[in-house]
Amino acid sequence: MKAVVLLDFWASPFGQRCRIALAEKGVEYEYREENIMGDKSPLLLEYNPVYKRIPVLIVDGKPLCESLIIVQYIDKVWPDCAPLLPADPYDRAHARFWADFVDKKFHECAKRLWQLKGDAQAAAKEEFIEILKLLEGELGDKKYFGGDAFGFVDIALVPFVCWFYTYETSAGFSIEEAAPKVVSWGKRCLERESVANSLSDPDKIYEAVNVYKKRIGIE
Repeated sequence: MKAVVLLDFWASPFGQRCRIALAEKGVEYEYREENIMGDKSPLLLEYNPVYKRIPVLIVDGKPLCESLIIVQYIDKVWPDCAPLLPADPYDRAHARFWADFVDKKFHECAKRLWQLKGDAQAAAKEEFIEILKLLEGELGDKKYFGGDAFGFVDIALVPFVCWFYTYETSAGFSIEEAAPKVVSWGKRCLERESVANSLSDPDKIYEAVNVYKKRIGIE
């Protein structure tokens, strides 16, 4: 039995990826909440001295950082149930591409929806809708992004579902109108216990974002 600790923050979609993966694998772990709005803990600074951010997975005293790397590690170290990445090398590479797309395109654009105003926000909204349509095209009529099995790309994207309300309310649009398949997919994912128990309440996310915006002077 490995000693597993997760340094995390309740609203972090990146930490939620790790929580979902650990739940899918049935791995018991100790959750340690980090105050990312204040002074970072000595443990976080010790185990992630490069980026100084969550999530950090500590396994038998050895730290791993960056959520997608952590999820791949979890899949490799606990291979006996719920495989998260496809066995086929091409399919595995394809899944990694779309998970990377979520980080580099989806998330980076989504942040601008609540950080910006006026024309800049309008441009971000237009770009975000195009990103949603690309994801719809990749999802197609499949149950999950990888097909019938819940997997790596689903874990990469689904934590952001609880942020949809913040995106919509901040930028004044409907994600369901722009990407109904993505919204339906999100609802299917939320039927999974691993997802439902890991995601935060959308209203609490929105409240926390507003507090953060005031703190850094956006509003």
